[in-house]
Amino acid sequence: MSNPLKKSMVWLGLADDTYEYDEPAEPASPQPIGPTAVRAPVTPLPRRSPVRNAIPEMNEIVTVHPRQYRDAQGIAEHFREGTPVIINLTQMTEAEARRLIDFASGLSTGLNGRIERVTSKVFLLSPEHIAVSGEMAAGETSELDASFA
Repeated sequence: MSNPLKKSMVWLGLADDTYEYDEPAEPASPQPIGPTAVRAPVTPLPRRSPVRNAIPEMNEIVTVHPRQYRDAQGIAEHFREGTPVIINLTQMTEAEARRLIDFASGLSTGLNGRIERVTSKVFLLSPEHIAVSGEMAAGETSELDASFA
């Protein structure tokens, strides 16, 4: 009994030392990894052209009046298509409005766009290829303020 595994099994009481086990004539060779190995099928994702390469013609601006946070999905769909979105938060609670603006800020940053406050509860999401110009009122800052008046 030269096999350490068998010795351990006998010591633990899992096997009997008088019983002879059939040993394979040759040790099993490992399966080669290569073209003979079976692989799981891979489903390729459809390729979309980035907004940066194909700049869509701007012929609309979408205005959204969300009432709940789940309306953010529609905002994201329009913005990903390269359409500027005006978000009017007057019909939302303050907590949900903050959450939606956090989402919109992450969305615009992730797609290299911009988010700008128009009034205290109205924001503009503009894609990367849209230039927004205008003058700021006295005392207004260019940073996005988290407080809603």
